[in-house]
Order: sequence, then structure tokens, then C-alpha cells
Amino acid sequence: MYWHCFIWSSRRQLINISAPNATLHYFPSFLSQSQAYEFFETFQQSLQWRQDDIKVYGRQVKIPRLQAWYGDDELSYTYSGLTMKALPWTKALEAIKTQVEQATGYQFNACLANLYRDGNDTVGWHSDDEPELGEQPVIASVSLGAERDFQLKHKSLSEKLTISLKSGSLLTMSGETQNAWQHCLPRTKRVKSPRINLTFRRVFQ
Repeated sequence: MYWHCFIWSSRRQLINISAPNATLHYFPSFLSQSQAYEFFETFQQSLQWRQDDIKVYGRQVKIPRLQAWYGDDELSYTYSGLTMKALPWTKALEAIKTQVEQATGYQFNACLANLYRDGNDTVGWHSDDEPELGEQPVIASVSLGAERDFQLKHKSLSEKLTISLKSGSLLTMSGETQNAWQHCLPRTKRVKSPRINLTFRRVFQ
């Protein structure tokens, strides 16, 4: 794929997901299926995937997925007792980042990539509310590969949401979302194939 020729069309569908204390925008066809497939193959083979340990209730445990951290000028990011220093942007990551910025109007300087090898890989309930992400973090999430259910629950209300994130889609979470909600990717036996999730964000240091 010629990354500089990848053009996002503003005519593609945008869905505003209504939820209290949240700003959620979903682009189900941010990438075409052929683009999503090519990017998935590229990232699966080229990103420097690693499986780290994190602290959960005081215990060191293996993260149930692979991940990679890319960004500007060796930016560091810390969560659950794990600190990562950013690797330099690849051309493919920069190509998607540029289009995400054009689609959302936000600027990003880092990307946490996650590789879920099958439905057994997961991420538990959490909020992306680390201090270095600012008071109202903006998270832009591109999904590639297997379709997975993304769940959200309000921290004080009995509100829950499930969004099926298809390959090639873009979900943005902004405003008070990280302060008021938690989200997760639950384990599922029905998914046998891998999924890559690119979460673009802005880190302040």
C-alpha cells in the first residue's frame, strides 16, 4: 500500500452515540475493508509487539494481550506500574494518524497499539485518565481484524453500553468520557482470529 495515497472521505458515516457525561463518535467505515486488511497485515508483522507485566491488586501479572507504544521524541507513558518509552513512528502509523487527525480535528503525539491474538486476550475495566493525558483526554481508537464487543459502564449511574467495533472503524472518546466512564474488551470464546487496536492520544509532559 502507498501510505501517502490513503485519503479519508468526509462523506463517510459518523454516528454520534448518546450517553450521559460522554462524547462518543463512531465512524464504522473509516477505512475500506481492503485498506483495513492491508494495514492489519502490515502492523501485525512490523510493530514491535511485547507482553509486559503490570501490577493488579499488588501482584505482577502478564498482560493478556500484546502491545507496542509509539510516539514523538521517546514520550513515556505509565499505567498500572508499567512505564513505556515511545518507539519512533512508522510510515504506516503516521499515515493513519494523519487521517485520524483530519477526521477528528484533534492532534495526537502517541499511539498505544494492542494485539488481541484471539478472544481469550482481553483488557479489563479501566479509564484512560492518567495525569499525563490531561483533564479531558481524547482517545481515538482504530480497529483492525476481528470484530469485538467494546463495553462501557458509567462510574456512578446504572448506564452500560456495548459497541461492536468492526474492522476499519474509528471510535473517539472525548469530553468527560474518561472521567465518568470505564471501558473494557471482554473475553469471548466465539472469536478465534486476531484484532489490532490503535489508540491515538495526546501525552503532556
